[in-house]
Amino acid sequence: MSTRSAQISGTAALAAMFLLFSLAATVPSVRAAGAADDKPAPASVSTTSQKDQTELSVTVYNSNIALVRDVRQVRLPAGVFPLRFEDVAASINPATVHFRSLTEPAKLSVVEQNYEYDLLDPQKLLQKYVGREVTLVRAEMDASSTKWVQTKALLLAYNNGPVWKVGNEIVTGMGADSYRFPELPGNLYSRPTLVWTLENHGADAQRVEASYLTSNISWSADYVLTVGRGEKSADLDGWVTLVNNSGAAYNNARLQLVAGEVHRAEQPAMEARDMAMKAMNAAAPAQFAQESFSEYHLYTLGRRTSIQERESKQISLLTATGVPVEKYLQVEGEPYYYRNPSGLGNAIPQTVKVFYRFKNDEKSSLGMPLPAGTVRVYQADSKGGVQFAGEDRIGHTPKDETLRIYVGNAFDVVCERKRMDYKKLASNLFEMEYQIALRNHKDTAVSVEVREPVGGDWEVVSSNYKWTKLDASTIGFLIPVEKDGAATLDYRVRVKW
Repeated sequence: MSTRSAQISGTAALAAMFLLFSLAATVPSVRAAGAADDKPAPASVSTTSQKDQTELSVTVYNSNIALVRDVRQVRLPAGVFPLRFEDVAASINPATVHFRSLTEPAKLSVVEQNYEYDLLDPQKLLQKYVGREVTLVRAEMDASSTKWVQTKALLLAYNNGPVWKVGNEIVTGMGADSYRFPELPGNLYSRPTLVWTLENHGADAQRVEASYLTSNISWSADYVLTVGRGEKSADLDGWVTLVNNSGAAYNNARLQLVAGEVHRAEQPAMEARDMAMKAMNAAAPAQFAQESFSEYHLYTLGRRTSIQERESKQISLLTATGVPVEKYLQVEGEPYYYRNPSGLGNAIPQTVKVFYRFKNDEKSSLGMPLPAGTVRVYQADSKGGVQFAGEDRIGHTPKDETLRIYVGNAFDVVCERKRMDYKKLASNLFEMEYQIALRNHKDTAVSVEVREPVGGDWEVVSSNYKWTKLDASTIGFLIPVEKDGAATLDYRVRVKW
């Protein structure tokens, strides 16, 4: 072959090679693009927190639960994607969660729901790093200065303590001043979070609502009854005491309270969540609006309020002045007096109880259904101050019902009982006679209500005071006792067993 022919052949071969290289470079790039188009891009995680809230309502029941309604303005992508809903209560019951769109409810649906409660803390972080390398940082003294020494170690186990592999040695009991981790595990959360997988065919900007029940938040009613010096009228102040240990704060919330016995199904034990997650001011009273709700009563605070985590808050419930009250003394017998010998010749002391009673009606400046709670009684003294006189607990009290408050036992009024006679008239017929002595050491006259329990088929044979059959097993007497005086009740009863 001539030199010229060889040059032409070489030039043609070189051109062919360039053409092949160009084709080879073009074809793979086209295939790579096609493969990428076939694989769906991973959905980005949308997150909403407390800063997105537009409405928050908290309804607290007096059974250690609350209903939370949290409305937020969020931006949502189209299609299927995860939404992280942060700043929910740590004591949430996940089975009660309800999520919906208020903007386009028909176009936003929930595909899956998760409650993430594996919260970030140093112990959990170490547990998540079992099988991975951690940097241990320890302080060592070098002359008069501190030197920080870093050691790379593999965490083999973390049960009752860490087990490390340092080099070729297994080490236990090796402490550190601090640990350094290369990254944060994706399955640990800084705060309790609801994670939904949503499918959105609507707008990207929507108002969404999450509602749920949470435990460890409760309320109770406390009352202060201030009785005047003459013990004929009193002022009544009611307070709501709200205690929040639910693991969340509720800022600028609409607060409602439910009074009543709400039935709840007994919950089976659940290990997944560990179930527990481990002074009155003088401000103007904040009035509650009251309404009937099913068989309960609903109290709505007329303004918004904030309930911080681990906070006890008091809010004024009611204020009433000039409430007519009646103070009375009462002696209550015991059923065993009719069956057993008593006293061995000595009189048996009886407690004289002190009560106040008043009616919960409009005429008494009240008439509002009163939630169950503790009533603390204060009374004016001769110097114009008030002193604590006792306390009692009341149940839920509707309007127009009478409240009876037991405040303690009388100091200056003494009662003693004797059984004066006992006769067996037949195998099942008996007669008994009792003497109840009352002595009043006060400088005012008093009246004492004596209530005597008696069983069987009975009748009063004789009595030196008028008696009343209060019910099938109780006899009532009203005994007046003059100041620095005494009075004795003698009555005889026949009982058929």
